[in-house]
Amino acid sequence: MITIPPYLKQGDTIGIVCPSGFMPFEKAETCISVLQEWGFRVKVGNTLGNQYHYFSGTDKDRLDDLQSMLDDVEVKAILCARGGFGLSRLIDSLNFKVFVENPKWIIGFSDITILHAHINQRLRIATLHAPMAAAFNDGGFNNEYVLSLWKAIEGISYNYGCAPHLFNKIGRAEGELIGGNLTIIAHLIGTKSAYKNTKGKILFLEDVGEYLYSIDRLFIQLKRNGLLENLSGLIIGGFTDLKDTTIPYGEEVYTIISQHLQNYTYPVCFNFPVGHQTENYALKVGVLHQLQVANDSVELMYGRQFSAEMFF
Repeated sequence: MITIPPYLKQGDTIGIVCPSGFMPFEKAETCISVLQEWGFRVKVGNTLGNQYHYFSGTDKDRLDDLQSMLDDVEVKAILCARGGFGLSRLIDSLNFKVFVENPKWIIGFSDITILHAHINQRLRIATLHAPMAAAFNDGGFNNEYVLSLWKAIEGISYNYGCAPHLFNKIGRAEGELIGGNLTIIAHLIGTKSAYKNTKGKILFLEDVGEYLYSIDRLFIQLKRNGLLENLSGLIIGGFTDLKDTTIPYGEEVYTIISQHLQNYTYPVCFNFPVGHQTENYALKVGVLHQLQVANDSVELMYGRQFSAEMFF
């Protein structure tokens, strides 16, 4: 069963932490200000603005900061200011006892996929794959993607859409939404945090900065592990800032991905607005969604009626 954390109300506290890469404090100032304008209190963790080489502090610094936010019952949501790398160094040392007793929304994407997957598989609590602090900069707080975060944490239903794509597979799917960063999901295979039984689920995937051959290899890893076998539906998000080898790989990224999906009959949509880009909708991981892929449109729907449900 999945547990839905309480939605936020005016005056509730949102904690901000950096459990992975370093982020200068000033890069999060707009985010903090906007969250306050939305009516929330903000508690800033010790890792925001802190630096230890690449990271936002030593492993202990980052572990203690995230653990403190997980254990603080006054904090109703934890917004990870940025991703990068570093959560895999902490995940096995985190204690989720208080978090399970007092669920709260964990917010972020990229490296935060580790938390989404671990919490989904081990604790069965919904989380929020959504824009992080940098998305608020340069006027970003006024766009529909950052505003989708506000709506999601307040429990408002959503219906996201995108344009049709040549590689789409037509159909309708309903199921628990899971997913996140492709590289992270592949790297989690074989660990206690990995997504395992994906039968009947809607999976979404995105990535950034990888070589084209790496995307090919990562999809082979997912296929060989059975993660693509019995899905209800598949959402392919943004694959941005990709690299190629000196001798070109020879195919563009969506062609590479579509070749791996030829034998599956469930609905698939490409170029959905989720990923390392401005177009990054807030998605509730672990809760029931409906995906409709038609010839002329794509819709991903989450209704308020699902927020109170506990389902297998």
